[in-house]
Amino acid sequence: MIAIVDYRAGNLASVKRAFDHLGIACEVTADPARVAAAERVVFPGVGHAAAAMAALRERGLDQALRDAFRRGTPILGICLGAQIVLDSSEEGDTACLGLLPGRCVRFRRDDPLLKVPHMGWDRIEPAGKPHPLLRAMRPGDEFYFVHTYYPAPAAAADAIATCEYGIEFAAMIGRANLVAAQFHPEKSGEAGLAILEAFSGWDGSPC
Repeated sequence: MIAIVDYRAGNLASVKRAFDHLGIACEVTADPARVAAAERVVFPGVGHAAAAMAALRERGLDQALRDAFRRGTPILGICLGAQIVLDSSEEGDTACLGLLPGRCVRFRRDDPLLKVPHMGWDRIEPAGKPHPLLRAMRPGDEFYFVHTYYPAPAAAADAIATCEYGIEFAAMIGRANLVAAQFHPEKSGEAGLAILEAFSGWDGSPC
């Protein structure tokens, strides 16, 4: 069973629909005990980092996610969920979950052609050895992004894939049993569904 974490941060229905389409058992839950008992955890989200962290703490889901990470449960973060797995975020200058060293930062508009938020379809490039969740990715595959902030992991090795948008930024990050995508796999057609399907069978090993 895959637990989709409900902390009032949106896009839960679209994530569940994507797994349902694939025939993969999942449930949306705000219960820390259900998250703790899950075989895999999906941590999605859209919205503001400080508000999201407040909602997680209110429901006890912050500690449930930390415990799941320490136990080795495979975790997939999506969009806001890829930002607040880091130590902190510039959005609201807030402390985050600290599952992965690093900080979430805002796109700078030094380039007058750079529109913020970054919105639409874009390609990603694996950074180093392809992660198990990207092994089905084909050259030219594009994924759907909507974001003003992006994850900046402290260690270059924690960047699984990058995207070019005025600057090169980490589009997918992870370490051990955690992987997190700044883009929305549930809204990225067949390429995104391939990532979700790979996650459903992933044992949490990085290679």
